Amino acid sequence: MSLEKIKGSIPPVITPFRGNDVDYDAYAVLIERQVSEGSHGVLVNGTTAEPSTLTIEERNKLVDIAIEVVNKRVPVVAQTGSQNLADTLILTEHANGAGADALLVVTPYYIRPPQRGLVAYYNEVCGRTDLPVMIYHIPGRTAISVTIDTVSKIRDKSPNLIGMKHAVNDLGFCSDLLKQFGMDFRVFVGLEELSFPMMAVGACGLMNAVSNLVPKAVAEMCERVFDNDLEGAQKVHYDLFDLNKSVFFDTNPIAIKYMMKRMGIIPDNSHRLPMSPATPELEIRLDKVLEDAGLI
Repeated sequence: MSLEKIKGSIPPVITPFRGNDVDYDAYAVLIERQVSEGSHGVLVNGTTAEPSTLTIEERNKLVDIAIEVVNKRVPVVAQTGSQNLADTLILTEHANGAGADALLVVTPYYIRPPQRGLVAYYNEVCGRTDLPVMIYHIPGRTAISVTIDTVSKIRDKSPNLIGMKHAVNDLGFCSDLLKQFGMDFRVFVGLEELSFPMMAVGACGLMNAVSNLVPKAVAEMCERVFDNDLEGAQKVHYDLFDLNKSVFFDTNPIAIKYMMKRMGIIPDNSHRLPMSPATPELEIRLDKVLEDAGLI
């Protein structure tokens, strides 16, 4: 898979559950839906997939299913980061051997490592694969931020570090990355509300939970930016704006899974503890968003 194809809308697909079990058949259907609806790739085990509630074996099986269903039609990006290096290496080596096209590795959460620890960590992971690797920068979940200097030090020893999913309300950081590392550095937007603004300054694509609901519209916005139709992309941005905000009415993917159920995309919006389904009050708010968007 050519590196230049790793761009556009690469949705973090949810993990469907049947009771407390992963519904692998339903997952395969969701992956096929993303490809058929025009997404430019799929992201396995992103935050929206609730990976911290999954076992290593379950995460690896989701990677296998995505690769099999996609069958090289679009890139498959596997998120292989975990809380500790040992698990991250197991997940990374599996995705590497299974045929993933690129890896996304979240900063280790809870531990709050120093920047020098992040440099050593990512260099160790990058050294275990020839695949393109991207940092998943989401300090709201992990309690640690990555600095420009840290990214530079990682790249000095690991040329296969090719980008970042940036899930922070910091448009300036995106510009800093692209100015320092060049416009070929892959910056993916991880916050729905910044989708168009960040792409307008040079981000190459989106890894947004809302694509589980309306993959075609999100892919269209990316295509319009690629075609330099910024006015058209801006229109799609505002068409999606209320839907984008609703993703964060509660911890992601609580809202997403409820809305997918209401739209008939999945039969059940189950989660594993300590995650929990939408409350009745939240359901009313989300129904209004869906009605206004013409989705129910």
